Amino acid sequence: MRKRILLTIWLSLPFIAISILLLSIGHNLRMGPAMENPRVGVGAGDTGGANAIGEWFFGSRIDQTSELEDARRGPTAILGGEAEPETEPVAGDEASEADASALAANTAEAQPEMVVPESLPQGFVIVVDDRSDVADDDAPIHLASNHNGWNPGDANQRLVRRSDMRWQIVLPQPTNPDRMQFKFALGSWERVELSEDGEDNVPNRTLPLVDRARYADGTRPVFEFVVQQFREGRAPTDIVRLDRYRELDVTGTVRRLEVTGGAGGAVGAQRDLLVWLPPGYDEPENAERHYPVLYLMDGQNIFEQLPGVWGEWQADETAQRLVELGLIEPAVIVGVPHAGRYRAEEYLPMRALDNADPHGEAFVSWLRHEVFPRVERAFRVSDDPADRGIGGASFGAVISAYAAAEHPGAFGFLLLESMPTLAGAEGRWKRYLESVDRWPERVYIGMGGREVSNDEADRELNERFVSWARELEGIFARAGVESDRRLLVITPEANHNEDAWAERFPDALQFLLPPRGD
Repeated sequence: MRKRILLTIWLSLPFIAISILLLSIGHNLRMGPAMENPRVGVGAGDTGGANAIGEWFFGSRIDQTSELEDARRGPTAILGGEAEPETEPVAGDEASEADASALAANTAEAQPEMVVPESLPQGFVIVVDDRSDVADDDAPIHLASNHNGWNPGDANQRLVRRSDMRWQIVLPQPTNPDRMQFKFALGSWERVELSEDGEDNVPNRTLPLVDRARYADGTRPVFEFVVQQFREGRAPTDIVRLDRYRELDVTGTVRRLEVTGGAGGAVGAQRDLLVWLPPGYDEPENAERHYPVLYLMDGQNIFEQLPGVWGEWQADETAQRLVELGLIEPAVIVGVPHAGRYRAEEYLPMRALDNADPHGEAFVSWLRHEVFPRVERAFRVSDDPADRGIGGASFGAVISAYAAAEHPGAFGFLLLESMPTLAGAEGRWKRYLESVDRWPERVYIGMGGREVSNDEADRELNERFVSWARELEGIFARAGVESDRRLLVITPEANHNEDAWAERFPDALQFLLPPRGD
C-alpha cells in the first residue's frame, strides 16, 4: 500500500510542476513587463561609464592644468586656446519622460558654473614665461590694462621674478567689474610685447573663464602666459616719427602750437597742440574769416598713426574731403595730446581706477584758461561758444562730457566716441550725467557692437556697451536735447580702437558741423 502511494506521487510530480509553471506565466502576464533601469552614461552606449570616468579625470580643456612651482596656490591654466564646453549627455529614445527629466536635473547639477576670474573675491595670479629672456630687475615686466588706464609703467602692476625664472603678480579682486584686457611691457610702450614674428600685433589678452566651485575654498587660480619677445626700444624709423620737430605726415595743413601745463602729474609738462587748418584758410579772400573749432582729446592719434598705436582717426583726410565736397562747414580741428603715463589722471573727473588720482576738474580748467585762449590768439577761430566743440574717445570722451556738463555755456557741440561707463566709479558717473540739465546744442554718440572683443564669451559685455550708448541718448533727451540735435551711431562689428572711430568720424562731422551756406 505504501509503495503504491509513493509511486502515485512520483508519477504526479510532472503534472504539478507544469501546473505551477502555467500559473506563474499567467501571473506575470497580468503584471505587465518589468521596467529596466537605464545604464550608467545613458545615451553613450556601453562606453558610457568609461566616458564618465574619463571626463571626471580630465575634464574639458580649461581643466587640463599643469602645476607650477607654487602649486599650492591652485591649478594653473596654460593659456592659448578657448575653453571647450562640456558635452551634455542626451537621454535615449527608450527612456521614459520621468527618466529624462531626472537625467536633465542631474546633468544641470553637474555642469560647472563658469565665471570670469575677476569675480573671485580672493583674486588670481598671473605668471609670465619670458621666452626672450630680456626682462630683468632693471627692466621688469609690467601689466598694462584697461583697469589701470593702460599705464605700461605702473609700479603697482609690476611683476616679480620667481626662482624658476618666470615672472609673477598676485592681483586682488579688481574694483573695476569690467573684464580685464591687458598686455605686457617692460615699463613703457616702447618695449611692449611682440608676436613671435616680431610684429606689434599682439591682441589684448583676457583671462579664460574658470569653474567657481573649484575655487570655493579661497584658492587663487593661476594663469600662465608666454611672451615670445619684447620690442628692443624704438627702431630708427620710429624714432624719426616721434621727433616733435619732424615734418608731419598729414593731409592738408597741420601746425604745431606749444603749450605748457596740464593736470595731475603733468601739471608742468610741455606739449604741442596739433592744429589742422581747413582748405582755403590761408587764401587772401579768407583773411578776415573766423572758423568754428573742434578740440579732440588724445591728439597724438588724430592725424597720424604713431609707433605703438593701433591706428589713427584720419581726421585730416576726412575733414579735407568733406570740406571740398561741401558737406561740412570749414572748421579748425585741434588735437590736444594726452600726457602719456598721466593720461588717466587728466581724463578722469572721479576715481574709477585703483592707481590713478582723478584730476579731471583741473584739466578742464587748464583747457579753458590756457589752451582755448592760446589757440584763439594764434589762429582765426571763433570765440563764440556756439562755434566751439569738444570731443574724444574712451577716457577722452569722459573728460569731454565732463567739460560740457560743467560748462555748458562754453561749448556748442559735443562728440563722444566709445565712452565707458566708468564701472569702477560704482554708478557715480551715470548719476552725475543724469543730474545735468543743460548740454551743448548738438551731441553725437558713437559706439561699436564689439567694444570689448570679438570673442563670443564677451557678448554680454559688448551688449552692455551698446545699451549704455542708448542710455546716454536717453539722458540727453531727458535733459532737453531734441531728436534733431542728437545723433547715435552704432556699428555692430566695430571694436574699441582708432579704426572704428575713423570709420564713424564722417558721420560725426556732418552732424556737428553742417554747412551754413552763407
